[in-house]
Amino acid sequence: MGDREPRLTHFDSAGQAHMVDVGGKDETQRLARAEGWLSAAPQTLALIRAGGHKKGDVLGVARVAAIMGAKKTAELIPLCHPLPLTRLEVAFDVTDDGVRCEVTAETRGRTGVEMEALTAVGVALLTVYDMCKAVDRDMTLHGVRLLEKQGGRSGHWQAHQR
Repeated sequence: MGDREPRLTHFDSAGQAHMVDVGGKDETQRLARAEGWLSAAPQTLALIRAGGHKKGDVLGVARVAAIMGAKKTAELIPLCHPLPLTRLEVAFDVTDDGVRCEVTAETRGRTGVEMEALTAVGVALLTVYDMCKAVDRDMTLHGVRLLEKQGGRSGHWQAHQR
């Protein structure tokens, strides 16, 4: 940020919320990667792995939900610009501790695609929760965060390793 004092860009000088003007920005290729976790009981994870849940393929449904969530981000987050997504990749990893979801979102536009990636992760994991809550109400979502962003004036950014 240089010598400028940090400020919240979604507020004007009077402190009122507004949508950031991106009209003067150049269109560039933009990418964002986000991740999140859902902790669950071993029995729940076994059902997810086997695809034997009575509601069907949990991760398949969660993948579609992630895509739908990313496409509707501007409807859910009040000050987000609607973006035409050019790619959305959703990956799951079922471990002994839970389900990890990673989403990569891309667009060619004037503003970043971070919110779409983060929303997709959240919606995917909430869908897993919804589909499995009958057998495990103690599941926990956590660690939803941005891993990387590329494009625009701020260039390339990566999260610190955890």
